[in-house]
Amino acid sequence: MTGPVLAVDQGTSGTKALMICPERGVIGTGFAEVRPRHLPGGLVEVDPAELYDSVIEAGSRALAEAGEPVTALGLANQGETVLAWDPTTGRPLTDALVWQDRRAESVCAELSAHADELRDLTGLPLDPYFAAPKMAWIRRHLTREGVVTTSDAWLVHRLTGAFVTDAATAGRTQLLDLDRAQWSARALDLYGLADEQLPEVVDNAQQVGVTREFGAEIPLTGLAVDQQAALLAQRITTPGGAKCTYGTGAFLLAHTGSEPRRGDAGLVSCVAWRLGGRTSYCLDGQVYTAASAVRWLTDLGVIGGAADLDAVGSAVPDSGGVTFVPALAGLAAPWWRGDLRGSLTGLGLDTGPGHLVRALCEGLAAQVVELAEAAATDLGSPLDALRVDGGLTRSTLLMQTQADLLQRPVEVSALPDATALGAGVLARLGSEPDLAVADALPDWKPAAVYEPRVPAGEAAERLAGFRRAVATLLDGAAG
Repeated sequence: MTGPVLAVDQGTSGTKALMICPERGVIGTGFAEVRPRHLPGGLVEVDPAELYDSVIEAGSRALAEAGEPVTALGLANQGETVLAWDPTTGRPLTDALVWQDRRAESVCAELSAHADELRDLTGLPLDPYFAAPKMAWIRRHLTREGVVTTSDAWLVHRLTGAFVTDAATAGRTQLLDLDRAQWSARALDLYGLADEQLPEVVDNAQQVGVTREFGAEIPLTGLAVDQQAALLAQRITTPGGAKCTYGTGAFLLAHTGSEPRRGDAGLVSCVAWRLGGRTSYCLDGQVYTAASAVRWLTDLGVIGGAADLDAVGSAVPDSGGVTFVPALAGLAAPWWRGDLRGSLTGLGLDTGPGHLVRALCEGLAAQVVELAEAAATDLGSPLDALRVDGGLTRSTLLMQTQADLLQRPVEVSALPDATALGAGVLARLGSEPDLAVADALPDWKPAAVYEPRVPAGEAAERLAGFRRAVATLLDGAAG
C-alpha cells in the first residue's frame, strides 16, 4: 500500500486540498479563496495568478496539517475557464475567462450555421459556456501571442513544465472529436484555431510530470475536470446512476458506458474519463447558478449566507406564490439560452425573506429535475435515485425540496469534498497502475437520504408552475 496522496480541487470560488491516506482517510485539509470578478454584460474573469497561488496555498496547508510525506498529486480543474499564456516563461498573457463568462456569444452567433455539425462532432451545443468560443474570442480581441488553453494546462505547466490536458477536460472545449477522444481538425478549423499549439491529450491517471512547488518532489499522476472527478468519487462507474454536485453551479452527470450517447433531450455528451487508454462517457447537464444564486440573495441582504437557508425558509410554509427562475447567468441545459436572465414573479406586499428563500430552493430543485428527466429520456429508463454532493447539500430545505420535486430518493454523500476525493482516486491509480478502479474508490455511504414527502400530483403542479415561468422567459425573448 502506498502512502498518502495530495488531491487539489481548483474551483471557481476557492481551492480545496486534501491529504488522503488509503487506510486512514483524510489526514490533512487546506483551503484558499479565489475571487472572480463579475462585470457588466455577463463577463466573469479572474487573475490567473490567484488560481495558481490558491493551489499552492491550499496544498501547502493540507501537507502541513498532515505532516507526512506524500507519494503523488492529483489536480481537478474548473473545466471551461481559459486564458492565453507564454509557454516559454509560463507568464499569463490575459486574465482567465471563467466558465460562466458570456462574452463569446458573438463567436457562437457567427458559427450558428455549423451548430449541428459541431454538436454531432464534439457532443457539445454551440454555447459560450464551453472553452472553444472563449479561446477564439481571446484570439480575436486580446492577443495572438503564446498559447490559449483551459486553465488546467497552464496550472500543470506551472507545476511541472508539461504541456498536457486530460481527456475529460479536453472534452469540455468543443474541440475534441468525441468518438476518438482526440483533437478535431474540423472543429479547430471552424473556430479559426487550426494553427494553435494545443496540449497533448492524456489519460486521467498517469504520471505527466513532477512538481517541486510544495518542497519535495511529488509526481503529478491524476488530472480531471471537476464534475467528472465527483462522478468517480460517488462510485458511479457504470450506466444507470447519476450524481448532482451543488457548487457555484449545479451539475448533474449520468454515466453512459464505453460509447458516447448523443441524445436529443438537451444534455451534453462528453468524456467521463480515460483510464488505461479506455474511454468512458457521460451525459452532463448544468445549472449555471446554484451557490452563486444564494450568494446573490446574501448580497441583497435577504439572508446572511447559505447557512441561513433552512432557518429563514422554514419560517414560512411555502413560497407564498412566488416563483423564482434563478437564471442569473442564463439558462443552461436543457434549454441552452445563456442570453436569458432570471425572473422573480408573484411578489406581493406580504412577500418576505422566507418566501424568496423557498422560491430559490424550488427554482434550483426544479432545474435539476429537468436535467434528471432529460437524462432518463436519453438513457431510456428513469434514474433510481440521485446521489448528491457539494456545499448546498447541507441545506435540509433544499434537499427535501429536491426529493419532493424529483419524486425519487436523494442520497446525500457523506463525502463533503467529492471532487477532491475523485482527484485523489486518479492520483492513486496513476501512481499504482496495477490497482483496480474499485479498490481505489472511497467507501460510499449516504450521510442522509431524503424521501419524497409530497404526492406526485403536487410535485407535478409545482413543476408546472416553474415551467410556465420559464416559458414566459422564452416567449419574452422570442418577442
